[in-house]
Amino acid sequence: MSWSTPEPLRRYLSDLVTVADEVLGAELCGAYAAGSVGLAAYQPGRSDVDVALVCSSPLDHDVAEGLVARLRHEALPCPARGLELVVYRQAVARSGSPEPGFEVELNTGPRMDFRVSYGPAQRPSADGLFWYGLDRSILHQSGRALLGPPAADAFADLAPDDLRRLVLDALRFWLARPLPAGEVPAPGTEDAVLGACRSWVRLRLGVWLPKVAAARRLLDEAGPLVDADTTDLVERSMAARDGGVPPTGAAARAFQRRVLADLAAASA
Repeated sequence: MSWSTPEPLRRYLSDLVTVADEVLGAELCGAYAAGSVGLAAYQPGRSDVDVALVCSSPLDHDVAEGLVARLRHEALPCPARGLELVVYRQAVARSGSPEPGFEVELNTGPRMDFRVSYGPAQRPSADGLFWYGLDRSILHQSGRALLGPPAADAFADLAPDDLRRLVLDALRFWLARPLPAGEVPAPGTEDAVLGACRSWVRLRLGVWLPKVAAARRLLDEAGPLVDADTTDLVERSMAARDGGVPPTGAAARAFQRRVLADLAAASA
């Protein structure tokens, strides 16, 4: 790992790869940092650690359970809010498929509820099945290889129509999630705004960016979508990432709807 990461995270990722290698052996084809680490936007105390492992063939269930037992927070303490780990077969990672296609998904950490799914059939569709294709798209662009070939070789990007559909699915999913009503600032609303900015930038400008960088890019290039109120909302959301006052739920929700309408009209 030659890029800049906090030392506790660096040690953790190194230990995670060691454990994965011990459990999977020759089955392990690669390990990749995704999410904020891959996008060089990791924020200690706020960010999760997103990791994708690639294996050569379907995992035996006992092996998958053994991997979970060794990597859960109680066995390998996570220095971040939590670990979001997904294991893919090599054929799935290279396919460019929009389907989930994972072998194991593990969420674990000091401030994250423990959750494990052994394959998409165990993942409730109400929780969203768009995450995996989008995560592999981000990995293709910006994944950091901890082990194995470059992420751009290990993961294929989505076809444009599939990417557009999954991004719109994600926006609709977040619109359906509860946000505080009324005009009182509420923690978490900043992520609703910044996540919508990232979706807009990916579909309109063709690049995955960290949330704050995407927000700045939207303000620079979104044209008619940006007025004085939008600029204030987005700037307030960026400042909230560093302790500022977040926007209201009503303002965040209205912005999400505007972004979705703009992107849906562009794809019609």
